[in-house]
Amino acid sequence: MVLVSRHVLVGCLLATLAGPCAAQQGAGMRIELKDFAKEGRTAPGWSTWAAREEVQPRCFVDSVHFRSAPDALAISGNGNASEYGGWAYPVSGIKPGRYYRLTAYYRAQSVPDERRQVVARLDWLDAARKRTTQPDYAYETSVDGEWTRVTMSVPAPPLAASATIELSLGWAPQGTVWWDDILFEEASPPPARWVRIGTVSLHPRNSPDNVGAFLQALDEIAKEKPDIVCLGEELLNEGNSRTYLSTAEEIPGPSTDRLGERARRYGMYIVAGLIEREGHSIYNTAVLIDRHGNVAGKYHKLYLPREEVEGGLTPGTGCPVFDTDFGRIGMMICWDAEYVDPARALAVQGAEILLVPAAGGYLTLLKARALENHLYVVSSGFDVESSIIDPTGQVLFATKDSGVNKTLSINLQDRFIDPWEGDMRPRFHKEMRSDIVVPASMDK
Repeated sequence: MVLVSRHVLVGCLLATLAGPCAAQQGAGMRIELKDFAKEGRTAPGWSTWAAREEVQPRCFVDSVHFRSAPDALAISGNGNASEYGGWAYPVSGIKPGRYYRLTAYYRAQSVPDERRQVVARLDWLDAARKRTTQPDYAYETSVDGEWTRVTMSVPAPPLAASATIELSLGWAPQGTVWWDDILFEEASPPPARWVRIGTVSLHPRNSPDNVGAFLQALDEIAKEKPDIVCLGEELLNEGNSRTYLSTAEEIPGPSTDRLGERARRYGMYIVAGLIEREGHSIYNTAVLIDRHGNVAGKYHKLYLPREEVEGGLTPGTGCPVFDTDFGRIGMMICWDAEYVDPARALAVQGAEILLVPAAGGYLTLLKARALENHLYVVSSGFDVESSIIDPTGQVLFATKDSGVNKTLSINLQDRFIDPWEGDMRPRFHKEMRSDIVVPASMDK
């Protein structure tokens, strides 16, 4: 096939392909693409593309590796470290504002970073066959035997009249990817996912019962019917001179039992900071309590400041995420916000909201973690703002005052579109580099 610009390619194909495109017109379109060698023709309707000839991968129809039909679209790096390109298929009859779903299956071999190097996306074109906005990327994946399913459901942008399905492989000189069972169809708009997220800003000072003070705050914020509430860090230590050792508890334990009663009474999730004893280790822990009052998960603070190390605490070793009845969440604690990797690890695993119990720190860092990972951040602080921040880094609420509660409704189905960059959440997932190694020291 002749190598041409993908936009020229799409224009030519939309103008000349009578068979496949003509059948795509109208509402409820459904295009199945899985038999790529029909009637003596190789990949009818498909063409290959690359930005320039030197990086063109080898694209071919493979009858040996396939998922269901007797062949698959293959892309090989062909020994070229600069390779980037693949297959393109034009779809006409797109209606602005309507939702469209792309589903495809791929199988990769010798591809080091499939998330970044194997890409399925939609490029939207107007009636003049010019790009109307930034492409949309399919970043949601699930394993299906030896194959990986990728999917997305997105609205066609204003002025869109056609779309191009692009399947690609990049920078994998020894790699090959096979694509099969591709489905493009009109879809219903996804339902809204409204969640009420809350934060408690409370600074106990010489209180005989810190947990009791926070229970009273939960009684107040419960009037706003939050789905999940973030409390502060090291609840038992705040505003007094107690040591980590003296406040350390097992989890579940006395404090989670008391917090769990409120969670059960009000039917809400609670995130709270405690000091946990686990064997010989003592951790700065964020605990997640579910709507039934049970401990649903916990996170051990990864980054310990000097003061906590000297106090005998042990750093955590992982960044778990937790599925709730409204979405996936992650937790960080205070000093973790100083570093990029805890929030990034949670975002890569699909967290949509980060809850951050904090004693101190900087609101600017919390905004940065929200913006760079394109998710919500909810913090509860003592010497740092208790805040609610959206995926663009915009502060929806912030206060340093004690005795202030706030609950806001957010729709986790909302898309945050940058006019120049597009939808940054899928771009973040598809363009992030996992192969960059931080040097062990500045001398190397």
